[in-house]
Amino acid sequence: MKIVGLMSGTSCDGVDVAAAEFTLDGDTLVLRPLGHLGLGHGDELRAEIAALLPPRATTVEAVCRLDNRLGEVFAEAAARGVELAGGGVDAVVSPGQTVFHWVADGHARGTLQLGAVARVAARVGVPVLSDLRSADVAAGGQGAPLVPAFDALLLDPAHGAAPRAALNLGGIANLTVLAPGAPVLGYDVGPANALLDAAAHRLLGRPFDLDGARAAAGRVHPGLLAALLTEPYYAAPPPKSTGKELFHAGYLDARLAALGEPVAADDVLATLTELTARVVAAECDRHGVAEVVAAGGGVRNRTLTARLAALGAGSWRLRTTDELGIPAQAKEAYAFALLGWLSWHGLPGALPSVTGAARAAVLGSWTPAGPAYRGVSAVAAPRRLRVAA
Repeated sequence: MKIVGLMSGTSCDGVDVAAAEFTLDGDTLVLRPLGHLGLGHGDELRAEIAALLPPRATTVEAVCRLDNRLGEVFAEAAARGVELAGGGVDAVVSPGQTVFHWVADGHARGTLQLGAVARVAARVGVPVLSDLRSADVAAGGQGAPLVPAFDALLLDPAHGAAPRAALNLGGIANLTVLAPGAPVLGYDVGPANALLDAAAHRLLGRPFDLDGARAAAGRVHPGLLAALLTEPYYAAPPPKSTGKELFHAGYLDARLAALGEPVAADDVLATLTELTARVVAAECDRHGVAEVVAAGGGVRNRTLTARLAALGAGSWRLRTTDELGIPAQAKEAYAFALLGWLSWHGLPGALPSVTGAARAAVLGSWTPAGPAYRGVSAVAAPRRLRVAA
């Protein structure tokens, strides 16, 4: 079965596209990567998305306009994915762009993703799976993170004696912890690129700090770091999820203003890099992991990854999913393709031990196009994932 997975994360900077072919080999699901690419958003679209995000006010008209514009963007991305697959695609997974994740008193109350899925289905002519988070929220879960289902199959905790972790460095840093004989644990740790990109935009007039070069030129500001580390979210127990509803530009502005002294741009970036590295490393240490397998756009930030590796030295080893056959920049797109395979076969894609849901939910809603969605094709749940060469 060929599936195209799309991903547009909290960084709001573009769409990752991955095409994969899935086959079952006993209790192992074999994923054969067929290609991946990234499509960047232009400045105008990034600004349009940012204008809708909390704490800004918006209108229903603006939401409707952006929903349909993003639908066209995702439709183009899906069409490119079909080309990567060489045609013959059975389904597309288009989770949309999250514009609000409603969390109150530690509980997810709702979630909203935009991306006019009917436009995607009309463009590619195959069924499209969307709205992947709502079913888990309805079951009492956080609706995030969803990638741990992929991590649990790929890293297969039964194959090692020590706990391992999968780390995604997107707008938000999220961690999956896999230990033999224990339930899979996964949660949003804190900000990764969200605050770094906000600072780069505010202080440098750039969308991001390329390769972490400006952070490398700066020095950590002890007072700012101490203030940032007092954030209550870090001490809250999982299950938990967060996003730009909390970690946005205004959040950073308030903490800089409270210092009562100016901080150089490079020092702000160095401090935010240290914040992410320390928060992530502390969680890895707490779980006693021996290895951390990283992915996401933050892997390209050499300053951040170098600091993570330094903090883990002697305790855990940092590597990337590239070594396992999954390109680090496309991991989440491949993960959503996998979630599409699970939903197609009527299998849950959310893990209650991760999200806190009362039951494991089959994720998403199907939008048929061309040949109608053929319904559930029952198979036994796979126990591991193997990446084919």
